[in-house]
Amino acid sequence: MRQWWLLAWTIACFGMGILAGVVRLAHWPHATMLGLAVLLAAVLLLAFGWWSDMRQSRRRQRWQERRLKIVAIGGGTGLSTILRGLKEYQVELTAVVTVADDGGSSGRLRDDFAMPPPGDIRNCLVALADTEPLLERLLQFRFPAGQGLEGHSFGNLFLAAMTHIMGDFESAIRETSRVLAVRGKVLPAVREDVRLRAHLADGSVIEGESKIPEAGGRIELLELVPKDLEPLPDVLSAIASADAIVVGPGSLYTSVLPNLLVPGIADAIAGSSARKIYVCNVMTQRGETDDLSASSHVKAIYKHIGKPLFDYVLVNAAPLPEEALQQYQQQMSYPVRVDIEELNRLGLKVIARDFVHYATYARHDSRKIAEQIVSLLGYERDTRRE
Repeated sequence: MRQWWLLAWTIACFGMGILAGVVRLAHWPHATMLGLAVLLAAVLLLAFGWWSDMRQSRRRQRWQERRLKIVAIGGGTGLSTILRGLKEYQVELTAVVTVADDGGSSGRLRDDFAMPPPGDIRNCLVALADTEPLLERLLQFRFPAGQGLEGHSFGNLFLAAMTHIMGDFESAIRETSRVLAVRGKVLPAVREDVRLRAHLADGSVIEGESKIPEAGGRIELLELVPKDLEPLPDVLSAIASADAIVVGPGSLYTSVLPNLLVPGIADAIAGSSARKIYVCNVMTQRGETDDLSASSHVKAIYKHIGKPLFDYVLVNAAPLPEEALQQYQQQMSYPVRVDIEELNRLGLKVIARDFVHYATYARHDSRKIAEQIVSLLGYERDTRRE
């Protein structure tokens, strides 16, 4: 754009120089005609440049209007893994994050400053941020023992300070997103202080997100305390306009379900015309999903929200290395059994393929999951961000 304007103004100045006699042309009897012709050429060039700019602007506007919108719902490391892959595509991303954590650094800040727990929010912001590796390491840095800040992550403290400065948690997230050049939006599921309460099969009741897995019993019912919660209007708006809604992966009872139990969110998902995709966990989690198959994960969600919700389920069909299996067996954790026939009976379209990446832990491969999600929406590979 700037090149068009610069060239046109250069030619125009040359034409005006001819007319003013500043540019003298030896033995040229029609200098005035030449000057007018040069000025006309400059005007035509300016008009062409303006038309070209307007055309590109309209194309960009149409692209923005048709850019697909994806809402990802969950918490923990599972949600941030999905976001890392999806941000590489030209899609409009919104992450809806659980705020029921009450353990570790997040729990301490929650109690000390009467603010929502920042840990899962921080992970999502970092996953969507367009930052230098050093800044990412800084935000994820945890202070070692013996310094008064033991166990706190710098990113959590940053969000706590930003909440104090801005006056509320939502504004703190919004301003932090600007600082980190976040590609998308990160929204807490609710504003209120919310805690988890689990009713176990033996009749005991456990309250607190961090205590539920430690109880070790089979969870019959999960509920939010208090119950009279309201989702953020921005969350409902994002769900209503979404082309795809992705739920999971993540801890079934402490990361995924807390979002869906917020009054209004499950109904909004059910009423949306978006493609609804559940990403099932790779491994069972001791104290939460012991012995649960893929279909059992889905049934637990349906039982709690009272209705079917998903169109697709993504499950890992690749075996893990033997060393990984041995490592997880020591933690009483095993690969989630993929019972495709039962998933089909639930009315789900099953996509079973190699979705796993194993380094220190078995995680979903963010690139493969994102590629699969956008392919379900009809995107081609050339829509990937340059």
